[in-house]
Amino acid sequence: MRVPGLVFANSELIRSIQEDQSLTQVANVAMLPGIVGHSLAMPDIHWGYGFPIGGVAAFDLDEGIVSPGGVGYDINCGCRLMTTVLRGSDIRPFMKDLVLALFRNIPTGVGSRGPIHLSKSEENRVAATGADWAVKRGYGKPRDLERTEDHGAMEGADPSVLSERAVQRGRDQLGTLGSGNHFIEIQVVDQIYDPEKAGQFHLFEGQATVFIHTGSRGFGHQICDDFLKEMSRSAFKGGLSFELPDRQLACAPLTSDLARRYLAAMACAANYAWANRQILMHWAMETFLKTLSIGPDELGMNLLYDVCHNIAKKELHHVSGEATMVCVHRKGATRALPPGHPLLPEVYRATGQPVLIPGDMGTYSYVLAGAAGSMERSFGSSCHGAGRLLSRTQAVKQAKGRAINRELEDKGIIVQSRGKQTLKEEMPEAYKDISQVVDVVEAAELATKVARMRPLGVIKG
Repeated sequence: MRVPGLVFANSELIRSIQEDQSLTQVANVAMLPGIVGHSLAMPDIHWGYGFPIGGVAAFDLDEGIVSPGGVGYDINCGCRLMTTVLRGSDIRPFMKDLVLALFRNIPTGVGSRGPIHLSKSEENRVAATGADWAVKRGYGKPRDLERTEDHGAMEGADPSVLSERAVQRGRDQLGTLGSGNHFIEIQVVDQIYDPEKAGQFHLFEGQATVFIHTGSRGFGHQICDDFLKEMSRSAFKGGLSFELPDRQLACAPLTSDLARRYLAAMACAANYAWANRQILMHWAMETFLKTLSIGPDELGMNLLYDVCHNIAKKELHHVSGEATMVCVHRKGATRALPPGHPLLPEVYRATGQPVLIPGDMGTYSYVLAGAAGSMERSFGSSCHGAGRLLSRTQAVKQAKGRAINRELEDKGIIVQSRGKQTLKEEMPEAYKDISQVVDVVEAAELATKVARMRPLGVIKG
């Protein structure tokens, strides 16, 4: 190990973390050249491909590497939270209708296709300009971009480096939700922890909110797969001057053309994901307006923030006391910039960045605000969710004979999904206690709690 591993956890979470190979993965990442500071693990850490999910690592630009396994297959998988002026009690009588309407209007599930069919040139524009492409075509408002990480468009995107297969997979998946842990959830704010910051975030107790969790779909998956294969071939042919501790950590030196092309392709997928969530937000708003038979002012739906949690970025951080540009990999980790950070939009400069932490369909989600400790301890990063406790196979086995949708309805949560398998894989018991995860993050001063939401209705693939 070139640097120590640092795990943010409490004693109970550590016991669950030790049940898989994620700590070995933390150690493996610490062996990669050019890594600085620590190989980090958030409290929601669990086993992943190469890097652990919940892993953060920063690499020197001259001596370090970039690894697709440190970003993940679902590039810019992320979250978007919308506020409304309605109360949960206002919409509860319409919950079944709302959930069914969202399910009808928004394509979900593995390989789902949407009504937007892109030409190659138009897909290139999406890949280059991100959420701005969607806004210019009527899917939202320019102010949404200010409340989106990187204004919804990552610099350096170059569609010319994409494979034809990646382009094909992205043609008709824009405006789709996908499957697995991706969801659109209608929620109610049930607890405020920081009234001042909650007010600045336009959150109030009893408020109805909408949470979107999805990413770059098959487009990003194919880009990751393409470059993992190319980097694995390069390593096999002697393209690396060091031995990989795990073949899943296939990577390229940041100074290489291969790294440049991967980062350019990754940025394309990130921009596709931001456009995707922008479109889904617009369709969700239209669904609310039509189902509730109200006008835009009566709904008052606005974007609070959009953050990604599978990305690699070149950022300025202090390393050994000096301001240094590094490439930060966040895989299952959310950026958490503190108050005053220059990358924050003016609207959140005083509060710190909104940090969106989704729960699963049966438990709470949280809004946090980035804190100064994140820059000191975690390269400006926080957790990204509860973190899996059971594999999908284990969850399905434990859910045998159970009707998860009825169990959730008994708790007042209406769920609609493409199949029973997804509900079993994503049942609440498959995840860690999100309140413990968030408490660890706050105790480490990476972010502070602002508000908590509980689900009322969910759609999943």
